[in-house]
Amino acid sequence: MSPSEKRGETFVMTGEASPASEESLSFSTFVVGLGSAVLIHLGGAPNPDTGRLEKDLPSARQNLDLLAMLREKTRGNLTADEEKLVEGLLSDLRLRYVEASRK
Repeated sequence: MSPSEKRGETFVMTGEASPASEESLSFSTFVVGLGSAVLIHLGGAPNPDTGRLEKDLPSARQNLDLLAMLREKTRGNLTADEEKLVEGLLSDLRLRYVEASRK
């Protein structure tokens, strides 16, 4: 193994680790990204790969479940703003999921 390689459990990373920047992923950015994925899978926003509206309810449900699990696992560890974001996003996306599954 060369000095620039770092072994992970299932893969090899080469090069140096980049330092954290101001643009690094925040919890809120991560949550909004998951929410955006749900919206795309519900057909409420264009798929960035195809540019088309596509409905994929199983994938939407999977991401909703992931958001719900994240909320449970982080309960008591979020700021008030983060908690409000997660709760509001889950409520809105669950309503959209129900509406999309009826169509």
